[in-house]
Amino acid sequence: MGTVRVVTFNIWNRSGPWEERLVAIRKSLGDLGADIVGLQEVITTPDGDRLDQAASIADGLGYVFAFGASHVSGYSFGNAVLSRWPIVQSQVFALPGLDTEERRSLLFAEIDAPVGRIPFFVTHLSWRLDEGYVREAQVQAVVEHVARLAPRTGMPPILVGDFNAEPDSDEVRFLRGLKSLGGKSVYFADCFGIVGEGRGPTFSKTNPFAAPLREPERRIDYVFVRGPDERQRGEPLAARVCCDAPVNGVFPSDHFGVLAEIKMNE
Repeated sequence: MGTVRVVTFNIWNRSGPWEERLVAIRKSLGDLGADIVGLQEVITTPDGDRLDQAASIADGLGYVFAFGASHVSGYSFGNAVLSRWPIVQSQVFALPGLDTEERRSLLFAEIDAPVGRIPFFVTHLSWRLDEGYVREAQVQAVVEHVARLAPRTGMPPILVGDFNAEPDSDEVRFLRGLKSLGGKSVYFADCFGIVGEGRGPTFSKTNPFAAPLREPERRIDYVFVRGPDERQRGEPLAARVCCDAPVNGVFPSDHFGVLAEIKMNE
């Protein structure tokens, strides 16, 4: 009681062998037993070619879900929240793309958990290695939304996602309270960075779906929480990489996920 199990996972849209990957995703998430899951690269398509990845993943696992689109172009692409507890409300906010053509967003869900209403946020930042300046603008927008929707008098907000940036990047250092941007500073606990073991790469050449890109191995997927607060809520208790093994010979995605346990009661 009082501990919330959270997963973040980029499901790689419907790339690769989607039907086989869906089986692997559902098996991996089902085994984890997370209370709340944040998904990135989630697709829904029009009724004529019906695909609802959030619904397909949640089906039969005991989750309700909310979806927020980052862009719509014949199909909707964005983020989703799966929750074992009721989702009271959800909203989606566009993030700045500056001079790029990509569109990214932040999904907010208010979750009615036994410990109280948890403000939960899911995002997916610009992906190119040389777009740190875009991600800096995006994280500043993210924290403004979090501050407005999750005041310090309430439950500590949880922020998860694919940030496409390593822990020592300026955009992630800003979230970790190690750098100011725009004359402001914040602090979110990086759950894996505090209580995880090892380097914890989530984009790895050991994954056959990621290996062809030949990108450096790095940790780019995070579970953050603003805490602990004065009531000791929001303390990271444990964290590990997850969804990092094949199921029936198929990896769930080109990313690995992160599972974190967070204290949410006094």
